[in-house]
Amino acid sequence: MLEILKHVTLLDTRPRTSRTVVLAVLCLATLTISLATTAINVTLPSLAVELDADNRDLQWIVDAYNLLFATFVLAFGSLSDRYGRKGALLTGLAIFGGGAVGASLAESSAQLIGWQAVMGLGAAFVYPTTLSILSNVFTDRADRAKAIGIWGATTGVGVACGPVLGGWLLESFWWGSVFLALALAAAISIIAASTVVTTSRDPQTPRIDYGGLALSVLAVGSLVYTVIEAPEHGWISAMTLGGFTISLALFVTLVFWERGRVEPMIDVTLFKNMRFTAASASVTFAYFALFGFIFLVTQYFQLVRGYGPLETGLKFIPVATSIAVGSLLGTLLAVRFGNKLVVATGLLLFTTAFLWIATLSESTSYLEIAGQMIPLGLGLGLTAAPATEAIMGAVPLNKAGIGSAMNDATREVGGTLGVAVIGSVYASLYASTLSDSPAAQELPAEVKSVVEQSVGAAATAAHQFAAAGDAQSAQTVSQTANSAFLDGLAAGSYVAAGVTAVGAVLAFLFLPAKPK
Repeated sequence: MLEILKHVTLLDTRPRTSRTVVLAVLCLATLTISLATTAINVTLPSLAVELDADNRDLQWIVDAYNLLFATFVLAFGSLSDRYGRKGALLTGLAIFGGGAVGASLAESSAQLIGWQAVMGLGAAFVYPTTLSILSNVFTDRADRAKAIGIWGATTGVGVACGPVLGGWLLESFWWGSVFLALALAAAISIIAASTVVTTSRDPQTPRIDYGGLALSVLAVGSLVYTVIEAPEHGWISAMTLGGFTISLALFVTLVFWERGRVEPMIDVTLFKNMRFTAASASVTFAYFALFGFIFLVTQYFQLVRGYGPLETGLKFIPVATSIAVGSLLGTLLAVRFGNKLVVATGLLLFTTAFLWIATLSESTSYLEIAGQMIPLGLGLGLTAAPATEAIMGAVPLNKAGIGSAMNDATREVGGTLGVAVIGSVYASLYASTLSDSPAAQELPAEVKSVVEQSVGAAATAAHQFAAAGDAQSAQTVSQTANSAFLDGLAAGSYVAAGVTAVGAVLAFLFLPAKPK
């Protein structure tokens, strides 16, 4: 105990300027990882042509990163507590950067999927480490809340600005330049972190919980993989239900294993603390909604409105800005008024935004769309940053790595669920609406089959008709597909609104007003 107190005291007496520089470096590393989460989205149409990637390939190009990230984040967060957080941060950035260089040189979709998995593995080291270092540097609650607000703003802005970076590079260079830019950012982060960040670890250095490590990897990995594959096999198929059953059994086994350990990797009794549990659930709801929104609106901008990659990216600036403002305000308000009120308000703003987004049409002005993005961005900021502060405040400083990893795991699972569930609802309604459309019935059977696959396939078919001089068929395909897409977008938005409304109720009921 004396050693822990001594360690904390040393951190508390650092000059404020030194702590500010450390925070800036941690935010740079976080921004690098956050950009990678969504920058790839605007390159997908190019990858379909350049790498001859089908829809299944494109899905896994995105999901390979998320799968490895979510699968290993708990294990790597625990290892960083034991072996040193600075070393884990540098290792993760090096793996991430190496994977990005490899991705830029990929010559097939299979190679790119593999390199995306490597990048996700590196990200699983970086994310929990940045937050755990931050929590050990800023030990006073008010200071830590402000720092987490800035960290949260960086995370959200990185996710929202990924399409801006990807769009600009794609129009200026080629798709591989997106990955080279991420590799460069990782290299700069390595240099800065090795210079500024001092290491910290759990002074108690417990023995490695190999069983907990293995079970956490298998449990989270099986859950995320099942969610990713569910739209392909069907949500009530034997494959999907079997996958969920296996993941549930693994999680139950993990809980019993950890409860029987003297030095567990995960202190499962944390979930008895509603500050921790309700905050974790709130992060899941928030990222479910955010990733679902990005999935839908990116397609809307590019395929329905016909915007280019860079223009599409720039359209996200309002949501990025409002995320930053909401994150900074959220933690400050949480310290003053409590997490319950702020987080519940954030989730209600999400609900309002999605009910408004459901009204999108082909003629909706961008000014109105920007207005829809503002409550959505504020909602994320007011939810995720204060909830993260609540999670980290409930975890002892010497366990900050695993606490941060649990926060990251809930975010990744929530985001993956958002894309899978909202994407599945959208795709189902898109296909059924288009199939029942009178205009679609007049199309040749082979054309109708292609158009029913996705709005992207419909856009390609429309271009082919136009190139062949058949303007009437091109217009029919385009209008029919866009109408079906908007029906699917509305349904997906209503699902997101329902989920965040439930989240708001749960946060209000179970999140403590003030931490004890």
